[in-house]
Amino acid sequence: MVAHLVRLKLTLLANGLRRSVWQAIGLVVVGLYALGAVAAVLLGLVGLGFADVALRHDVLVVGGSVLVLGWWLVPLVAFGADATLDPVRFVTFAVPRRDMVLGLTLAALVGVPGVFTVLVALGSGVAWWSAPAAVPVALLGALLGVLVCVLGSRALSTAMATVVGRRRFREVAIALGIVPVFLLGPILQVLGAGITSLVDVLPTVAGVLAWTPAGAPWALAGDVAAGRWAIAVLRLLVVLTAVAALAAWWGRSLDAVVDRPGQTAPAGPRRRGLGLFDRFPASPVGAVAARCATYWLRDPRYAISVVLVPLTPVLLWFVAGGQANSLMLVLGPVTGYLLGWTISADVAYDSTAFWAHVAAPVRGLDDRWGRVVAVSVLAVPLVVALTVLSALLTDRWDLLALLLAVSFGVLAVAAGVASVVSARVVYPVAAPGENPFSSKPGGGMAAFVSQGAGSLVVGGLTLPFVGLTVGAVVTGSTAMAVGAAVVAVVVGAGVLVGGVRWGGRVMDARAPELLQTLVAMR
Repeated sequence: MVAHLVRLKLTLLANGLRRSVWQAIGLVVVGLYALGAVAAVLLGLVGLGFADVALRHDVLVVGGSVLVLGWWLVPLVAFGADATLDPVRFVTFAVPRRDMVLGLTLAALVGVPGVFTVLVALGSGVAWWSAPAAVPVALLGALLGVLVCVLGSRALSTAMATVVGRRRFREVAIALGIVPVFLLGPILQVLGAGITSLVDVLPTVAGVLAWTPAGAPWALAGDVAAGRWAIAVLRLLVVLTAVAALAAWWGRSLDAVVDRPGQTAPAGPRRRGLGLFDRFPASPVGAVAARCATYWLRDPRYAISVVLVPLTPVLLWFVAGGQANSLMLVLGPVTGYLLGWTISADVAYDSTAFWAHVAAPVRGLDDRWGRVVAVSVLAVPLVVALTVLSALLTDRWDLLALLLAVSFGVLAVAAGVASVVSARVVYPVAAPGENPFSSKPGGGMAAFVSQGAGSLVVGGLTLPFVGLTVGAVVTGSTAMAVGAAVVAVVVGAGVLVGGVRWGGRVMDARAPELLQTLVAMR
């Protein structure tokens, strides 16, 4: 049964690659990046082998602990990223718990993350090339470390499946998960500034982690190399106890999931009335706008765009060197682009719910205007607020009117181009209720091409008034500022109206075809 589960994971992976050329290309690209990362880590480990035993011990313990914690914590945020062997699927099969735990543990290593982890873990033995007696112990510790990674990951994610399944938890997880990704540059800058102090506290941190399940597997070889055999035995007992405890915990969690597959998170409070449908006009445009605005409030996939907006000033502040210089003036236009362009994947996000638009039938023009109105309800106040904030931070109140015109011009151009793109191109995206960061077969390259080409079009259309705005800011020319504002309003309005009309005609012509494509991508 264990071998059967592993073969099943391999078969599912192979079928996915045969079904989608883009998924195969994506796997090759990701695999090449992973191999490059493995090669870089191995080179670093070879160099680490020239250091003294204490430093090697501390670095491997801290690095291994980070690897383990990554395996434990990432699945709690990246819910639904890989559910090909969801235990619930085995409810109707009498699979013994021990076989399921072992089989799913080995199957979890099938894939780029698992292979990367195994190669890096086994490669830790390279750091002990100057102490041959420690190499076998390092390999043993690596295998135990991989078990701690996988068992801890599966035990936590299975035990917290009920909590993670709640919509509010997913929304908070997304908000917390996107922050460090978006602010990666500032975070690395802060960490780089404190690298000296990090080296000073490394022995203390490693000394504590070495007695935890996350760090003990990676400390065994260092203890043997230093002649601390008794401590190595004690740490081995810590690791073996942790592996047994995690396996038992996961087994009990699997029993709960398999025995009560229908048990889910408690439902939220019942709502009465029509919600946002009461707030919008009783017209086709109002109905589409109300539905899309509901998505903006309740769909985690849209929450990502909203979360990025308040983080933009922080990122620009760090890029500007911690000063409120002229770079902060782009805050309004950037916000306009981020929010206006979000509707470029609206039809893809609708998934099979798009059938309601086809069956109604909703005119393409009404559909396009409804989506623009929905995003505008959120975008307009945010663009105004952040544009005023940029003028406040830079003390350039004389540019406020110009910045507002340019920001709304960018918003209108982005929404107009997005209205055409979303009607012309749909590609696989995370389905409603799934992890927004999960990927669908064949979606990566199609999204990259359509989003990249559309962004270039937006850049080309906004270039005239953005260029005039830069010239007005640099030279202080009032005439150039007025010209930039006029061009922004004219171009923005023209592209928005033209894009909505064009997208509406495309929608009228291709609505059944789009629905067929969306159904096929399910």
